[in-house]
Formats: sequence, structure tokens, C-alpha cells
Amino acid sequence: MSGARFRYSRWDGSQVGFDLDADALLEEMTDDLLYHGDLNAALRRMLQQGFQDRDGNRLQGMREMLEQLRERRREYLDRYDLGGVYEDIANQLDEIVSQEREGIDRRVDEARSTGDKRREELLEDLARERREQLDQLPPDLAGRVADLQEYDWMDDASRQRFEELMDQLRQQLLDSMFNQLSQGMSQMSPEQMARMKDMMSELNQMLEQRERGEEPDFEGFMERYGDFFPGNPQTLDELLEQMARSMAQMQQMLNSMTPEQRAQLQQLSDSLLEDMDLRWQVEQLGNNLRQAFPQMGWGQRMPFRGDEPLPLDQMGGLLDQLGDIDALEHMLRNTTQPGQLAEVDLDQARQLLGDDAARSLEELARLAKMLEEAGLIEQREGRLELTPKGIRRIGQRALGDLFRRLLQDRSGRHDVEHSGAGNERAHDHKPYEFGDPFHLDVNQTIRNAIWRQGSGTPVRLMPEDFEIERTEQLTRSSTVLMLDVSLSMEMRGRFLAAKKVAMALHALISTQFPRDYLGMVSFGRVAREVKPERLPEATWDFEWGTNMQHALLLARRMLGQHGGGRKQIIMITDGEPTAHIEGGEAWFDYPPSPRTIEMTLREVQRCTKEDIRINTFMLEDNFYLREFVERMMRMNRGRAFFTTPETLGDYVLVDFLEQKRQQRRAS
Repeated sequence: MSGARFRYSRWDGSQVGFDLDADALLEEMTDDLLYHGDLNAALRRMLQQGFQDRDGNRLQGMREMLEQLRERRREYLDRYDLGGVYEDIANQLDEIVSQEREGIDRRVDEARSTGDKRREELLEDLARERREQLDQLPPDLAGRVADLQEYDWMDDASRQRFEELMDQLRQQLLDSMFNQLSQGMSQMSPEQMARMKDMMSELNQMLEQRERGEEPDFEGFMERYGDFFPGNPQTLDELLEQMARSMAQMQQMLNSMTPEQRAQLQQLSDSLLEDMDLRWQVEQLGNNLRQAFPQMGWGQRMPFRGDEPLPLDQMGGLLDQLGDIDALEHMLRNTTQPGQLAEVDLDQARQLLGDDAARSLEELARLAKMLEEAGLIEQREGRLELTPKGIRRIGQRALGDLFRRLLQDRSGRHDVEHSGAGNERAHDHKPYEFGDPFHLDVNQTIRNAIWRQGSGTPVRLMPEDFEIERTEQLTRSSTVLMLDVSLSMEMRGRFLAAKKVAMALHALISTQFPRDYLGMVSFGRVAREVKPERLPEATWDFEWGTNMQHALLLARRMLGQHGGGRKQIIMITDGEPTAHIEGGEAWFDYPPSPRTIEMTLREVQRCTKEDIRINTFMLEDNFYLREFVERMMRMNRGRAFFTTPETLGDYVLVDFLEQKRQQRRAS
């Protein structure tokens, strides 16, 4: 069989394993997380697709592993022919029958050599009868087995060989039906067969008890029959699932045979399991398991299309291999969180997929744990969510990626060269001079007086003792970022760039200008306030509509509640207003209705009266958007920039920092 090929080399100290850390993992999934707004979905896609660590080592994703498993299954199906189940047995029976004929001839020759005519006649008559029975054996395998079981053998070696073959076939047949019982059936003596019948009877009783809502004695059952189950199941459900999977695989094998092949195997099974009670228990167990686990694929087929005969003694092993493939495929297909991969049997995965895949599974299982230990994500109500630290890390990464060149020259910071009246202490002091704000530094003033007059009380203050605190001259601004999340932003590939700008601006203000206020509003058909901690989860609106009016209303109210100093709105959009709120409902129309334009400009006028400047960054340069923005600029005296997703970040940052510098100079 041609399987997956792997190349190995001797360890020389230069090889390295996977080098993963939490920051690299978060960076790997950032774009996906920002685009879809779902941390759990981003982790699932990372599991599905795999990725490279920072040293270039490739971690296989589950999609690649699933394809490898499907290829392994195809190799088995393309190799074997189910007709071989009978061919090998038929050949062995032919050999045994030939050996019996030779034994008959030998017995007749021995009788002739004795000179006893009576004995010779008796043996010749008996030999003639046995030869006729052998000549009349049915052509089908099951019929031959049944007749030979009733046949009175003349050759002891042939009889022993036939009995050994029947024991072997009986064990192989049961092994195929219950490959999870192979250890317990390794010595299938009559006594062990009786125990197996009792075990199945109790198993059927437990299934019936569970169906009635009763609690079966699973522990007692395992004490009596635990040696039958090498998998050491810990619960009744686990045991039943193992057996159901085995029987379902055998049923799938039967479904894949021709009607003639299936009938032969059924008759062969009836002949081998001559104990009627045992056969009934097996059938009853199969029916009970089919009802308990209908999802096991009992009606499916295995489309074998090869030409290599499959002997019965290899059927159990093949079913085992196919079962392992199915179980691993089922687990990978239903894995939604990295921690679930910890349940994968790595030795089994290594056998089926190779060392690289096993190592990848081991590393993938640690993803969420690494991010949790680093404090970047946490469990909340059964879901993984970003922590404030994780949100800051994403924002800082976006800020660094978009604005590294601009931050290098430290332009736009709050640093000022002169002191003056302010509202923030600089933790420095100076002798008081006429005209200075009288922010008295009491500690230093008293200390000066003591140094001047020496110890003792009372302490007498003189004008030259007075020290005042220096204060910083501060600038403060309040900003609301309005982010267009209408469907067109996603369809035209602009949403991710705009959201990265939002994350970067939040990181810039929170780290460089912590006294500033930044609010965020997303707007599609309707507008919504977005809390900074929920920003990574914001995604586009699945409805048509660009409701600037509602967004401006929310932004104006937010600035009225939190605003201080200079107030501005930064709007990122790719379309003119096509929706507005009226009577508590959202109204959408395209092309934009005059009513929508009117309602939006009214909100612009209200912002202007409250001294709120609106700066617009347009990701589309069409006539209607340009006309509307020019009207808004004339009314509000804000600025407009036509840009692209690639340059949007530079435009927003440069404008924001330039306004900070102008505000500082004005102060």
C-alpha cells in the first residue's frame, strides 16, 4: 500500500521545534479577528488553516489533516476486493478436502495391506460413501461449511485442521463484528464462548434498563467482564459507543458487498455461530445499539474498488484502521476550540498522519491556553473573549503597523517648552515671583523658613520663603470616531482597513493622550455606540444603508456628555447618506432621498452650533458623495479627505496630530 511518506534526519543540535508565543499567535489572528469580529471564529479558522511560526516552521491545520485522512481511506478502498473474504476460506477448505481424500485413500490402502477382506470391504464401502459426500458438497462457501460440520471425517489430521479453521473463522467473525473485544476473545474456548454469551445478555439487559430510565450496574458488569474490553471504558456510554462503532463498521462492510456475497457471509455466520442463543444475543445487541446510536452511519457503504482479495482474518484489522480514521476525522471535524484537541490520541494520530501532524496537533491544542496564560484572552460564560490587555495589544500592533514612520519623530506629542497657568501639577517647584499663579508648595515653603531661622517654634514665614508648584500647560480634546459599517464597506474591501484605523486611533489616544476623550460610533442602516472594549467585535452591517444622521446625533450627544476642550468628529465612510431615523424607525432609500439629505444636514448644523468640527475621510470619490461632503464642509467648516484603504491610516493620523499641534500653539 502506498501511504504518506516522511523523511527523517539525525538530530545534530541545529534543528529547532515550533517557536510559539502568545504575541505571535495574537498577531497571526488579528486580521481575521478584526474583519469578522469574533475571537472564537478566528481561533477556529486558525485551527482549520494552520500557520507558520516566526521561524518558518509550518503547523498543519485540521483541513490539511482531514484531507490526509480521506486519502488514507481512499488507499484502503482502492486496494481491496471484498470477494477475498471467501476466496481464502474456500482455498483452505479445498486443501482440507484434498487432504481428507488422501487420508481416505491411505486408510483403504492400509486395510488392503492387512489381508483382512472383511475390513477391506467395510473401509471401501465407507470410503465410497465419504467420497460421494465430498463430491456432493454445495458450490457455495456457507453450504460447504455447513455440510462439512456434519461430515464424519476419516482422516484425523483433516478433522483437526477443519476444527481449527472453524475456531479461527468463528473468532475472526466475532472479531470483525466486535473489534473492541479482540483481547477478550484471544482464547475462545467453549467456556469463554459461554461467558461471552452471558456478557452480551447482561449488556442487552443494561441497554433495556437505561431505556426505561433505570441506572444499570456498570461497575459490577466491568468487574465480571472487564477482560473483554481492552479499551477500558470508564462509563456505560463509552463502552456502548465503542461497540456501536464496531458493529456499524461491520454493517457498512456488509452494505458494500454484493447481495450474493452478503448472503454467503450471513449463512457462514449462522453456520459458525451454531449456538442459537449466542446468535440471538448478537442480533439483539445490534438492534439495541442501532436504536441507541442512530448517527453511526449504519446504512452507509464502503465503496471498495480494488482487486486485492481481503481475507476474513484481515477484516478485523482493516475495520480497526478504518474505525480509527473515522474517529479521528469525526473529532477533528467537530473541534471548535483548541483545548478539545487535548483529547486526541497522539500515538494514533502519529500512526495515521505522521510525526509532523502529531506535533502540529499537540501545538494547536495549546493555543488558547497560551493566550489565556499571557492574559490576552479569558473565558466568559463559556466563550473566549479578549481581555483589556489583549485589546490594547491589538491596537498597539495596528498603530505600529500603520504609523511607525510618523511616531519615530515623536511629532504631535503634548510636550510644551514653557510653563504657565494650568490645571495639572508638574511635580516641580520654584521661588514665587510677582505675577505667578499662587499654587503654594507648602512643604518646600516651610522647609525654606526652617533653613533660614533654624529649629524651634513658631516658624515665621517671610516673602522669600514662598515656593510655588510649577504646572504644565495642557491641551485636551474630545473626539468621536464615526465608522461606516454599511454592507458596501465589506463588499468593496474597505472594512478591515477602516477598523484597523479605529483600533490604532484608540491605542494612540489612550497611550499618548490619556486625558483626551475618544468615543466611537458605528453606522450602517442605524448607528450604535461602540465601547472601546467591544471594538474588536464590531463588524459590518448586513443591511443596506448609510445612516450618517443617526451617527451624528449619537456623536453629538456623546461629546456633550464627555467633551472638553476642542471637540471633533472623525467620519470614515464610502458613501453618501442613504438612511435616517424618523418617528423612531430607520428609513432607507437609494438614490438618497431629499428627506434623508435634509435630516442629515440638520444634524450637521446642530454640531456646528455646538462648535463640533466634522472631518470626513472618504474611501470613494463619486459625484454624489463629493457634492454632499462639500455642502457639509461649507456648513461646518470641517475638512474632507479623499483617500484609499492603503493610505487611510496615514491621513487620519496626520490630521489628528496636526490638530493637536495647532491646539497646542493656540494655547
